[in-house]
Amino acid sequence: MAVSCLIDTGAILALLDSQDRWHALCAEAFEGLRLPLLPSSAVLTELFHLVGDNRRDMEAAWTFIRSGALMLGAIPGGELPEIHALMSRYWDRPMDFADATLVYLARRESISTILTVDHSDFQTYCIEGRRKFRVLPSRRP
Repeated sequence: MAVSCLIDTGAILALLDSQDRWHALCAEAFEGLRLPLLPSSAVLTELFHLVGDNRRDMEAAWTFIRSGALMLGAIPGGELPEIHALMSRYWDRPMDFADATLVYLARRESISTILTVDHSDFQTYCIEGRRKFRVLPSRRP
């Protein structure tokens, strides 16, 4: 199954929380995308860390994950040096591990679209040092 868009933690949180200031924009962008979207395991780790111990929110996250809307992008251990190289290249930002995994997956899977609330980061990051991301939603709240 071909994946055409990555998804970051903040966008998942916004989709799950109707009170989130990004909810409407992320939901609108999400509706226009072909599923599934591609997160990394680091994105899901961040998601469940931020959901915390709220059972309702944890169950909502699991329902979304298991809905078929996502297809987890696996990164084998042998590819971790490339994640390290990305984090080193963007040290001045700094780039966190979850973002580095998404930039890596973008290159490996030839995907340039990302659903994220981190516009400033993903407008700075480049795929293979050249290509820019198409960041969705296209505007900010």
